[in-house]
Amino acid sequence: MSANLVLVVVVGVLFAAGVYLLLERSLTRVLVGVILIGNGVNTLFLVASGPAGRAPIVGLNDVDDMSDPLPQALVLTAIVITLGVTAFLLAMAYRAWQLNGNDEVQDDVEDAAIRRRAELDEVSSSYDDSAGGTMDEEGADEPAAVASSPDGDPAAVGPEGEQR
Repeated sequence: MSANLVLVVVVGVLFAAGVYLLLERSLTRVLVGVILIGNGVNTLFLVASGPAGRAPIVGLNDVDDMSDPLPQALVLTAIVITLGVTAFLLAMAYRAWQLNGNDEVQDDVEDAAIRRRAELDEVSSSYDDSAGGTMDEEGADEPAAVASSPDGDPAAVGPEGEQR
């Protein structure tokens, strides 16, 4: 099986242009980027499905001559998903246009404050470092020494250090 080189280049161009437009701040450009990526996915499915064959109806055609129906089903599903995402983004862009007079995505106020604190190497006023220690990969404090009850039984001490 050999892929059509022109279609492979078209897929690459659609993906590249779609990703470029997704990185813009305008919701209209994001919408066009989503549509381009959706079309790139559909074209990729067509390229990956191989050459066209006969209708996949058992008994009517030889099995070796039939086309695979799975890529066709995937393209249909991708079209429906792209349509839903397009409708959602279009409604969001229209609502942003109604409220703001433009469709630019603005920076969040909290994100700007966090960026400023990071640049100044400050911490939030709600941060509590009194617990000390460092966090492990799961976000829990490093395990302390094993506590034991007065009679020396470690099983009689609960997870918070209380006696059982």
